[in-house]
Amino acid sequence: MQNGKPNKRFRFCGDLDCPDWVLAEISTLSKITSVKMKLLCVQVIKMLLGQDIDYNKVYKITADAKFEEGDVKACIAALNFIIASASKYGVDEDSLSNELLQLGLPKEHTTSLGKSYGDSLHKLQDQFKKDSLKLTQLESVEWRVDYIISSSLLKDINEPCVQLKMNVKSTKSEKVEPVSFTASADKFRVFLNELKQASSMMDSLTSS
Repeated sequence: MQNGKPNKRFRFCGDLDCPDWVLAEISTLSKITSVKMKLLCVQVIKMLLGQDIDYNKVYKITADAKFEEGDVKACIAALNFIIASASKYGVDEDSLSNELLQLGLPKEHTTSLGKSYGDSLHKLQDQFKKDSLKLTQLESVEWRVDYIISSSLLKDINEPCVQLKMNVKSTKSEKVEPVSFTASADKFRVFLNELKQASSMMDSLTSS
């Protein structure tokens, strides 16, 4: 042990050491009952699956422990990290429970957390896969060509300049937001060539 912290790598942390802040909140989580641990896990898993967390229920669950608001939010953040990270690294229910037991979480608490995690593991992994494959969606493109007059020693030169506005939809907010930029003729040719190369690569992946 170093500074009171287990000197070990943990699978649910990606074979790294457990972050200090998570270790601190494990001590806080030990103060509630195992039944209430399970109820907290239900709320955290709902949030990870894209639903809104019910903080009114959370505060009621932790009322007996007399947690302050900061303690409650820190516990939720710790459970979020533990469950999401374990799911990301494909840790099974028993292994997660054993590792949390080594970190000082009481056995009945690790059992409650592990059971909730195990029951929802496939749903969580499916949700994370969907989220990771979401790309910003291009809704529309607006453009125009302007000519900028620049002076030279011999004559005035009209230089074409492309004004582009791409309207993109966020994967999280579903809002369409404009992204605007200006490019010289040369830079636009490079940009267009790179788009064509990207399109060709995507077509080859689709057809393979």
